[in-house]
Amino acid sequence: MANYSESSTKRVFLNNIDSYSSKYIAQFLSSCVVGESINDGEEEEDKHELSSEGARFQIVGTVANKEAKKQSFALEEYWSLSREELLQCLMQCDVIVYNITEHNDIIDEATWAISALHSEIEHFGSPKIFILLSTIMTWAMTKPADPDDPDIPLTEDDYKRRRPHPNFKEHTSTEKLVLKLGKTKKSKLSTYVVTSGLQYGMGENIFHFFFKYFVIILFFIFRVVQNIIDHKPKTHYFIAVDDSKNTFEDIVKAIASTLGSGKIANFPKEDAYGKKTITETDLLYLSVNLRTESVFLKDRLNLHWDCESGIVDNILQVVEEYKQTRQLLPIKICLLGPPAVGKSSAAVKLCRYYKLHHVNVSETINEKVRQLEELLEGNEKTSENEEMLVGAEEQLKTLKNNMIQNDGHLDEQHVMHIIREKLNSKLCRNQGFVLDGYPKTYTQAKELFHDENMEVEDTRSTITQFSKVLIPEFVFSLDATDEFLKERVRSLPQNVAEEMHYTQDEFTESLANFREALAEDESVLDYFDYLEIHPEHIDCENLDTVEKIVKTVGRPRNYGLSPEEIEEERKRKENERYQQLKQEEVEKELQQRLENDKMTALLEEWNRNMAEVKKQEHELLETRSVPMRHYLMKYVMPTVIQGLMNCCKVKPDDPVDFLAEYLFRNNSDD
Repeated sequence: MANYSESSTKRVFLNNIDSYSSKYIAQFLSSCVVGESINDGEEEEDKHELSSEGARFQIVGTVANKEAKKQSFALEEYWSLSREELLQCLMQCDVIVYNITEHNDIIDEATWAISALHSEIEHFGSPKIFILLSTIMTWAMTKPADPDDPDIPLTEDDYKRRRPHPNFKEHTSTEKLVLKLGKTKKSKLSTYVVTSGLQYGMGENIFHFFFKYFVIILFFIFRVVQNIIDHKPKTHYFIAVDDSKNTFEDIVKAIASTLGSGKIANFPKEDAYGKKTITETDLLYLSVNLRTESVFLKDRLNLHWDCESGIVDNILQVVEEYKQTRQLLPIKICLLGPPAVGKSSAAVKLCRYYKLHHVNVSETINEKVRQLEELLEGNEKTSENEEMLVGAEEQLKTLKNNMIQNDGHLDEQHVMHIIREKLNSKLCRNQGFVLDGYPKTYTQAKELFHDENMEVEDTRSTITQFSKVLIPEFVFSLDATDEFLKERVRSLPQNVAEEMHYTQDEFTESLANFREALAEDESVLDYFDYLEIHPEHIDCENLDTVEKIVKTVGRPRNYGLSPEEIEEERKRKENERYQQLKQEEVEKELQQRLENDKMTALLEEWNRNMAEVKKQEHELLETRSVPMRHYLMKYVMPTVIQGLMNCCKVKPDDPVDFLAEYLFRNNSDD
């Protein structure tokens, strides 16, 4: 076994370790032991010793988002480095990996990086490896080696005659530069180019749109990089593709069948350019028609495949990995409680909020019958579908006969089968469900959630043999007193009560049956308790049921609104804002009018008051002036008149002085 000491620790640089593929390559390498791929053929005991004692890769790299949470696998992260600072960082690393598959603006930096390293080659303290991760688009326009047989795949031997897509000529130039500079002094600087096909796995990248709206080659690239570092192969150009011959349509159909109904829609490529959710570069990748084969990787490197046969054959693994990575996990809720407590109303609101599927017994039965009828009406019997249609016809006949025999109800075995089939549907398994008021008993729960791969016996010891796919994650028991429930039922209109089977006799019987089932030695709540899925009790008389459930379950685990819903929500908010502004404007105008009317009224009242005050003052002055006027007329005015008459007769030079002298001489008070 090779012996790797502490000095064999390798420092690996990657650009943009917070982006899709770079992130997972870095994360994978951080968990690997230096030289591990060389020893993959050794005994497990030796490999365990290597893993426990060998040195691991130290990961450093740049990040595009400074505010993002630091990657746990990274020893150091850099943001917005100058070229001098970046070169100093690269000089301290043993391996430099530049990924130009995701962002075109990295091409210039990658070109500069290999050139700068090459110029400093004499100052290397130890040999360095430069690995460029490029794109299959540098081969997009390459013609087949044999025009008469276009199905012959292209291999690494054809890389010199490859022809890039016009938009990816810079990628090709960078590839050539990396290979060229690696030939000058191989003992100091080894360079490699790894060209990958469409990357998938670990949450997806280009296929994310299709995973999202129908609602692992990346690992291979990880190991290619690891092997190049450990083996330093003589070949310097590699094509990293799986063995599949899947078309784009095959892949989309596989995604649709796994995550949805299986139906797909075709539309012209020109129409796709208007889509905000898929970029022009993505469309270029998806429109490439190349058949390539990875020869050197298989023959010269020690690789383990995760999805060698491609995404279609491994779609279940890819989908599960996708959901785990992006935390798009189904939310499975079971609502239990007495009749009329509000289970269905709460279930509808929860389904709308979390985008889940409502599993109500009566609705699910009606849906099943309707599906069977539509299947039989919409298909003619052929040799291919005869068996399916015969089975559907027999099932429909059985269900309808059973309903006739039971006054419109189904036997428990049929109900159980239909509900279980619904919970097992792709929609419920992928997105989640709200199970409304079912199961009602311990026995029903045990039969509904049992694992079909295990034999279930009627003993408590087999309670753990449940299906993890079907079992609810959250169980809520909605509680209320009998009086509260009866009062709620009495407040219902007669036609609604009859439709819901909440007439007085029916409701009393249903409530009694519920209380009796809950009082049994082993109730449905006990079943979940045994599984340690402890039901949470909610008092529906005093609390907002849905708000309490949402608080317990947490935020939705989905993408949120679709682009159409986002646009609709935006328009709705804009309309609400417009209506609000319009309402505010109307209210403002009304308020202004009221203020003006009020001011006008106040002014009129003020004017009236002022007029009244002036009138009163005038009357008061008039009243007070009467004695004075009488006095003047009796004692003053006769003398003044006589003085004026004398003044007219005498005609003095100063009439005023004459009159004043006259009044002084004839003052009666003297």
